Amino acid sequence: MIPNEPQITPDLIANHGLKPDEYQKILDLIGREPSFTELGIFSAMWNEHCSYKSSKKWLKTLPTTGPRVIQGPGENAGVVDIGDGQAVVFKMESHNHPSFIEPYQGAATGVGGILRDVFTMGARPVAAMNALRFGAPEHEKTRHLVSGVVAGVGGYGNSFGVPTVGGEVEFDARYNGNILVNAFAAGLADADKIFYSEAKGVGLPVVYLGAKTGRDGVGGATMASAEFGDDIDEKRPTVQVGDPFTEKRLLDACLELMQTGAVIAIQDMGAAGLTCSAVEMGAKGGLGVELNLDLVPVREDNMTAYEMMLSESQERMLMVLHPEKEAAARAVFEKWELDFATVGKTTDDRRFRVLWQGTEVANLPIMELGDEAPEYDRPWVEPKPNPALGEALPNVDIADALLQLVGSPALSSRRWVWEQYDTLIQGNSLQLPGGDAGVIRVEGHPTKALAFSSDVTPRYCEADPYEGGKQAVAECWRNITATGAEPLASTDNLNFGNPEKPEIMGQLVFAIKGIGEACTALGFPIVSGNVSLYNETNGVGILPTPTMAGVGLIEDWGKMARVGFAAEGEAILLIGAPESWGSHLGQSVFLRDIHDRRDGPPPPVDLVAEKKNGDFVRGLIRSGIATAVHDCSDGGLGVAVAEMSMASGIGATISPNNIGSDAATFFGEDQGRYVLSVKRDDMPGVIDKASAAGVSAVWIGSTGGSELKLGDARAISVSNLKSAHESWFPDYMRGEFAAAAE
Repeated sequence: MIPNEPQITPDLIANHGLKPDEYQKILDLIGREPSFTELGIFSAMWNEHCSYKSSKKWLKTLPTTGPRVIQGPGENAGVVDIGDGQAVVFKMESHNHPSFIEPYQGAATGVGGILRDVFTMGARPVAAMNALRFGAPEHEKTRHLVSGVVAGVGGYGNSFGVPTVGGEVEFDARYNGNILVNAFAAGLADADKIFYSEAKGVGLPVVYLGAKTGRDGVGGATMASAEFGDDIDEKRPTVQVGDPFTEKRLLDACLELMQTGAVIAIQDMGAAGLTCSAVEMGAKGGLGVELNLDLVPVREDNMTAYEMMLSESQERMLMVLHPEKEAAARAVFEKWELDFATVGKTTDDRRFRVLWQGTEVANLPIMELGDEAPEYDRPWVEPKPNPALGEALPNVDIADALLQLVGSPALSSRRWVWEQYDTLIQGNSLQLPGGDAGVIRVEGHPTKALAFSSDVTPRYCEADPYEGGKQAVAECWRNITATGAEPLASTDNLNFGNPEKPEIMGQLVFAIKGIGEACTALGFPIVSGNVSLYNETNGVGILPTPTMAGVGLIEDWGKMARVGFAAEGEAILLIGAPESWGSHLGQSVFLRDIHDRRDGPPPPVDLVAEKKNGDFVRGLIRSGIATAVHDCSDGGLGVAVAEMSMASGIGATISPNNIGSDAATFFGEDQGRYVLSVKRDDMPGVIDKASAAGVSAVWIGSTGGSELKLGDARAISVSNLKSAHESWFPDYMRGEFAAAAE
């Protein structure tokens, strides 16, 4: 035993998130009791957050390759070819537990971590998104958490200088004790200049880059792999502290360094910090790594080996470089006033050795730590889909219901949120948040643009994880398509409760099955991602939330579609409703928020029809025929048309003759549908083309005036709709929720 280290006890083992059988596996593997530092290293590498031990078996079933995929899962981020020698590099990751404990820093460092994942690959970040889920608005902590998380996302992203182009914000009581903060980033790189984390070569210097190491975040990855209890406030020290200005210098220094040819391998120090980055680099290359912690730059006195190995201090990288270029590399980092320290070397023995104050505090098999961590086939039970809707719904006033929905916590404008983000920095943004997808120009190319969207409907996933998983992919694909973009590839962030409960594991298994089937059918491979489990507090789990984010390519952004109606006197068409204009009310927002019911199955997703409808709509956009496009999702047809009117200030009349005028027509959430406007003269041709393509396209009304009229319902002025839509969020954040609710 190393002097002054605590004795290994069952309680200490349990506090490190290791089960008795896992600790026995450690004893069998190394043939002795681990040191305290080694116990911390195993805890970091074998926890759920780093090892994916509960989900790995199922993640392997997902489609991860395609004609444009350069790099799929397994690296810091996925890489996809966008032509002309360029690639888009992107990933989504969670920072859920830290953001609940300390919302500002938790969200800020979530943004910082995902940006590092992208520029570690050699890409300059060009876009960010975030998918946020909070508890019920009336819960005592929700407003505080919203305020802190939004400020953290904006504070880091704005200072770093990347536009936030889209995202989601949802409320549900099931997130009262465990919010979700999923952060997405994308960057651009030369397709032939991608940098990877696999160490190559023996006896080469391992170099520490960036900010100094402190005690912030020690044990963060282990904390993120456990449920919350009543001691949640005691976990505050495990939240990292970020500095976006240091990160910006780190970005510029890394990109400059990469141009020198010095870099062999590079890895972000994210979860589990120095431990995870060193082990992953060595294990991927089949090499050993030796670290000397006395050479690590620190900003706190008397740090132990354990603290240094498990610190999650931000803005740090680890690199293997060509020794003959070490001096040139050091000069780059000194110019940017960042630390550069050679802290170790690669070896040929596949051991992970850690030296501290002249003592070897760790000597472990590196492959078993990294690529060969435990993998579980946890018991699961197949979810039982909800039965059909029971008792009939009472009649409602369609106009009143629409006003209530567009002004509700679920469907009100998120302007209060996104106006706190810099959405225009870098000067390439083509659409502000609030539409179907964020769009940016590809800098340096005259016509090319990229579209980004993030989607999932957790209430669908709980009612039927398989259909909910399919729907998350389909809606992301649909939103990208609605801009005119070709969906290229996706990333996922699978947020679930405790996988040791068979019913929760069943949700994960069937959501992944649905996601995989949809990604295959839609040609939308998953190239990166993250799994966040144990999202529970005192045994109460979140709604299953498999967030999907995707990237699409627009060849000519001059023909990009927008949500707002383009002109008065145009025809409105509904695409993709072959049998019913909108009949599925099970699990709809209308059912929940107007009738206070959460029953019935979610709408099924017909992937063949989804692909056919989307390809048809994309063709209309690219040919310049569609003047405005919006997909139908939460709130159905009625809310979709209202959003198109509010975005443009142009009213619309939806005829009752073709589609009826009941609540199911306007608020059913049938999938695979788009609302679009075309010039009147183009309408007959569009309907003929649709028929030839086997796609349903029906004229449902016209644009014009200053009011929206749905079927036989009374007309509502667009200004009244906008007032209801825009007021809820700012009223709520001012503390006027009770008055607004009444």
